[in-house]
Amino acid sequence: MADQSDISATEKLVAAVSESYGKVDILFINAGITTLSPIEAASEQHFDDIMDINFKGAYFTLSKFVPILRDAASVVFLSSIVASINHAGSSVYSASKAALNSVMKTAAIELAPRRIRVNAVSPGPTETEIMNKAGLDAATLSTIKDSLLNKIPLNRMGTAQDVASMVAYLCDDAAGFITGAEIIIDGGMVIV
Repeated sequence: MADQSDISATEKLVAAVSESYGKVDILFINAGITTLSPIEAASEQHFDDIMDINFKGAYFTLSKFVPILRDAASVVFLSSIVASINHAGSSVYSASKAALNSVMKTAAIELAPRRIRVNAVSPGPTETEIMNKAGLDAATLSTIKDSLLNKIPLNRMGTAQDVASMVAYLCDDAAGFITGAEIIIDGGMVIV
């Protein structure tokens, strides 16, 4: 594990992984933060904090790991449906995930000669501890969840297991002909 916003920490991680294990078969790039701000109130620090981890960090994690990826490896980025849907206050976060998806497609092309598959999983609303860490009271959290459920045709929030199952599938030989794909797992939210 390394601080994804610190490229030198990523380089140390790559060196440690290479020394201990040699080559890498699966690279799951799963680090991200979010805070909301309207465009007119966004500070440079707000922008840099999100982009340094969500985009720059993810980009250089891939870049630094490429030399130790085994041929036919699988790379999966954790993205988000906000890359393609828009909400007030989420401009920087949405841009970071859209940029990530763009890099994923370019990487899929660049790494295809080595049969390395590169994909992204874009979850919708998922029940994780992030909501509890947001500092909102129970009533507000309940209101947010109810509002989200009204927008999800399957009428439930996603789970960490839903996301993990999709990531595992993309890393398996069963997904051997899938590369450059963004897999949306949101209970149908983006289709309504």
